[in-house]
Amino acid sequence: MHIGLPKEIKVKENRVALTPGGVATLVRRGHSVTVERSAGVGSGFADGEYEAAGARLGSAADAWAAQMVVKVKEPIASEYPYLRPDLLLFTYLHLAADRPLTEALLQSGTTGVAYETVQSDDGALPLLTPMSEVAGRLAVQAGAYYLQKPNGGRGVLLGGVPGVQPGHVVVIGGGVVGTNAAKMAMGLGARVTVLDVSQKRLAYLDDVFFGRLTTMMSSEANIRALLPDADLVIGGVLIPGAKAPHLVTRDMLASMQEGSVIVDVAVDQGGCVETIHATTHDEPVYTVDGVVHYGVANMPGAVPRTSTFALTNATFPFVSQLADQGIDALARNVALRKGLNTKGGQLTYAGVGEAFGLSSVAPEAALA
Repeated sequence: MHIGLPKEIKVKENRVALTPGGVATLVRRGHSVTVERSAGVGSGFADGEYEAAGARLGSAADAWAAQMVVKVKEPIASEYPYLRPDLLLFTYLHLAADRPLTEALLQSGTTGVAYETVQSDDGALPLLTPMSEVAGRLAVQAGAYYLQKPNGGRGVLLGGVPGVQPGHVVVIGGGVVGTNAAKMAMGLGARVTVLDVSQKRLAYLDDVFFGRLTTMMSSEANIRALLPDADLVIGGVLIPGAKAPHLVTRDMLASMQEGSVIVDVAVDQGGCVETIHATTHDEPVYTVDGVVHYGVANMPGAVPRTSTFALTNATFPFVSQLADQGIDALARNVALRKGLNTKGGQLTYAGVGEAFGLSSVAPEAALA
């Protein structure tokens, strides 16, 4: 199969979907790979490394002309013209928060397989997990930075100092993002409260963190009770493939302290904070009712070297299957089939259809 590796063009997105080592493996297996020039530079991979691995260097159009295109982030508007019926696209898509992209994929007939909805039998999301780990940890770093007074925050040091109370971090969602955020926040010495709808998950977190954090059931009443004392709120709610619910509403902001910070990691799925909207690494924050909002939709792009290795460790086995078997891999691999979001003009992920009021079909039906 001919595989294309375009350069990511989203603002300050420096990750790349294949390392030179991954390219070398694909070439050894008989595939051809076209890499857009400078695609890996942001992650520390020179063009020469890809050439040495057996890839051909080319333009963006050359990379997108491949049978299968492997990316990190969803296509943006300037890339929509590259979409076509015979293209297999494997990347993060986050369609439930992006109607224009959904419509572009449907109109083009592209087969779109989304990293974030590939799901194993136990319910795990193996291709979302590594970036959720990175984003959860970065959320605390970003929050700590914007809590500093020169950066618009209320001037709180999360870890405090002897004789001074540490900052309070409230984490909404106890999944991968929330667990990693809690780990980082506690590492800094902050007081941490984690909310989740699963009593089993809260019991697990209480156990693995030896009771060093506070766990609470996620409810409107509990969120309202915690916000006035929160210095940093981290949104880590996920409904696979679907739009995130608004758990922090506009009216709740009035109870928060001026200069407190919200980091909504769920922003690429619409966000769990009503007042959040996607921002970029160039302009990461804005303020609503005195509360600093951080909504960067590609947070792991800030640490591309780490993120690229973490992501490709997870994605490469699936890339190999798709390269070897093409569309047949979706029929043979149940986890990969759950990643199918669009095919032949049909929407194949119910959560996206529900977000936009569009009809959808089962992946099996589209593949048949």
